[in-house]
Amino acid sequence: MSVSPSLETENKAFLRRWFEEVWNCGRADLIDQLRAPDTVATGLGHSTAESRGPAPFKAFYRNLRQTFPDLHIQVEDVVAEGDKVVARLSAQGTHSGDALAPATGRRVAFAALVMARIADGRIAEAWNCIDQLGILKQIGALPADVGPELFLR
Repeated sequence: MSVSPSLETENKAFLRRWFEEVWNCGRADLIDQLRAPDTVATGLGHSTAESRGPAPFKAFYRNLRQTFPDLHIQVEDVVAEGDKVVARLSAQGTHSGDALAPATGRRVAFAALVMARIADGRIAEAWNCIDQLGILKQIGALPADVGPELFLR
């Protein structure tokens, strides 16, 4: 499939807008406008779990934004090819909400990679790799000494 470089540029700008307006500005009202109603997303919960439609994403969004009301996502890199766009992200926030675990006031930092397929100006599919284990460890919901570090021993 041949896609013009201008479409790839538009898709990169679209994904930057998604993170700035929906996530950083808390514009939940844009979710239905920027995501297709039948969007398929992977990795919002368990890394291989697939969700369809708006309800699972809105629950994920609500839980993360309520847990970290000051959440800020920095788009570090964006790469596009065809109708797919990938963003490398870094995020920070203060654990001042109780949605995931009782608030601790701790600052957290985590990384994520998101790939989205854009169709008709909306997210049609999304693949998410978010350091959810790191988030849970930083807020004290899991022991700090349990996790991926075991792979480095």
